[in-house]
Amino acid sequence: MRVALFVTCIGDAVIPEVGTATVQVLERLGHKVVFPNGQTCCGQLHANSGYRQEATVLARRFVRVFSGFETIVAPSSSCVGMVREVYPVLARESGDEKLERDVRALVPRVFELSELIVNRLEVTDVGASFPHRVTYHPTCHSLRVTRVGDAPLRLLEAVDGLDLVELPDAAECCGFGGTFAVKNADTSSAMVIDKCSAIVSTRATVCTALDGSCLLQIGGRLSREHAGVRTLHLAEILAATGTR
Repeated sequence: MRVALFVTCIGDAVIPEVGTATVQVLERLGHKVVFPNGQTCCGQLHANSGYRQEATVLARRFVRVFSGFETIVAPSSSCVGMVREVYPVLARESGDEKLERDVRALVPRVFELSELIVNRLEVTDVGASFPHRVTYHPTCHSLRVTRVGDAPLRLLEAVDGLDLVELPDAAECCGFGGTFAVKNADTSSAMVIDKCSAIVSTRATVCTALDGSCLLQIGGRLSREHAGVRTLHLAEILAATGTR
């Protein structure tokens, strides 16, 4: 299968290793991954901040860049949720019937990494080895927008040597929420403190999730607390083949 990688803004600018890991996992499974150079932001920040026209411009660009691919993957349930849930609304608001048709055609071909592997490729064991105690944080978008279900857990359970421990109050938000963390800093801080307390209680040495933004929020707090827990994106664990 030929898969187009949408690496996302955070993946490109802050955690490029997640994009690299995504490619490694899919290539290990025998698929060809391509990177369309014309890609930019999905426009989620703009849409969530009320800049609907600017977000629509980026939606048009995304459609133009990725419309030639049968399968598009992103290591982010947040950005995939933007494409699948918000692009149809933006297209309808624009009054552009062609854009609406193009978005409708594109949406079913856009996948978050874990759902692509488990639900589309029907694979759970990707040949990873990661001998560490790990807990999984289901991000808000993965729970309520992309609704990936147990796909990430099934992948983690199949990783050789990995000790998966349940996270208490797992469905509670980490407090990031994009601009929420900036506009409501005190509330966001209180939320991430609770989340990190739950993570530490598991005695895991690694916390993983599907969204780099949430992992940056959680990882920052864990680091400031000197908690001895690191954060890794699911793609990085699935790409691992040793004791990293």
